[in-house]
Amino acid sequence: PETVHWGYLDATIKPALTIDSGERVTIECATCNPEWMPAKDSGFDILPDIVEIHQKVKKGSGNHIFTGPVYIRGAAVGDVLEVKILDIKLRQNWGWNVFRGYMGTIPEDFPYMKLTHVPLDLKANVATTASGFKIPMAPFFGQLAVAPAAVFGRQNSKEPREFGGNLDCKELTAGSTIFLPVWNEGALFSTGDGHAAQGDGEVDGTAIETALTGTFEFNVKKKLGWKMPRAETSTHYITFGLDTDLDDAARQALKEMIDWIVSMTGIHKDEAYAMCSFAGDLHVTQTVNNVKGVHAMIL
Repeated sequence: PETVHWGYLDATIKPALTIDSGERVTIECATCNPEWMPAKDSGFDILPDIVEIHQKVKKGSGNHIFTGPVYIRGAAVGDVLEVKILDIKLRQNWGWNVFRGYMGTIPEDFPYMKLTHVPLDLKANVATTASGFKIPMAPFFGQLAVAPAAVFGRQNSKEPREFGGNLDCKELTAGSTIFLPVWNEGALFSTGDGHAAQGDGEVDGTAIETALTGTFEFNVKKKLGWKMPRAETSTHYITFGLDTDLDDAARQALKEMIDWIVSMTGIHKDEAYAMCSFAGDLHVTQTVNNVKGVHAMIL
């Protein structure tokens, strides 16, 4: 309980851990509100830490449970925190999915609440739906965040912004790297919102939500000047656009990608624009977090 915060991000939260740039940290995360938990006799693993969190931690305005923050010495406002996601493991044999009235992408078609508990086969690496369909798992953390600038105060955990947060980008599996602009001394990194599997869009409002353990390496990068999150996988560069309007989010992601290509290669921006048209892809990250997401990808 003393190393988590529930439903919000805030620059005033006391660090759970202080490290040097270049160090690695293993972080365990939990997820699920009390009212969405499976029955004790369900056969699912009920982690003792989630029970204790429910008993002892005051919930904020959002539903996401974060572990952190981690203070990285030497990180200053204007820097970029490089977070290498070295490993991700599932902590339990179940996940959950819930959609609710007035939420999701097409709430007019589903004006009610539906909660589903999804069995996870950790050996076969598949999730099984209620009708028996097998879904391959590709676990990732939906929430990867530094603290928002102190001047903005406490922020709901639902909306992704320039500090990262609820990006819900399924590309950020083990082996990927996310770059987060720093808005406070020490960066104050937190993570959570584990997903066993998710489609682009996260259309009903949740993925297969589950508890994960991640191993991360943190490096402070100076003089990059980036103002929005960016990422790399083994195959792609990724930029993000975040806006209540999906068109504006797409434009932002594209502009970020053009700027990155120009800075990496030195080519003119009109050539970079053309490259994005014939070698880049725009993906809808999510449509359900008030602030919608688009991520641009290029080989």
